[in-house]
Amino acid sequence: MKALTANRLSDGEVVFWKAGEWVERFADAELFGDEDTALEAEGQAKNQPTVVVDAYLIDLVEGEGIWAPVSYRERIRALGPTNHPQHGKQAEGGAAIAALQQASGAARSTGRVNLIKRK
Repeated sequence: MKALTANRLSDGEVVFWKAGEWVERFADAELFGDEDTALEAEGQAKNQPTVVVDAYLIDLVEGEGIWAPVSYRERIRALGPTNHPQHGKQAEGGAAIAALQQASGAARSTGRVNLIKRK
């Protein structure tokens, strides 16, 4: 499965594709079961008047009855920019956010970590 994501230009908020529009919550995102449909949606998103920064597809894994991004970085993006309950998706996510936080499966980090030696 795949989902389509980007960052909204007006405020930098992470958004997800659903039926031709961008939504703020990962729980509301449209999930694509085949590559052709996912690529078609990505093409539609990129042909819209520019409201987001570089839309791209992310891989999902099912775990404990919910779908979650495979990449650790994308799980963090799906959860929202902060863990303050009054901010963005955190305030609206409720049980969906709690489930995503608890999801197990193939989450992995795809980035490098630079260690800084302390003197």
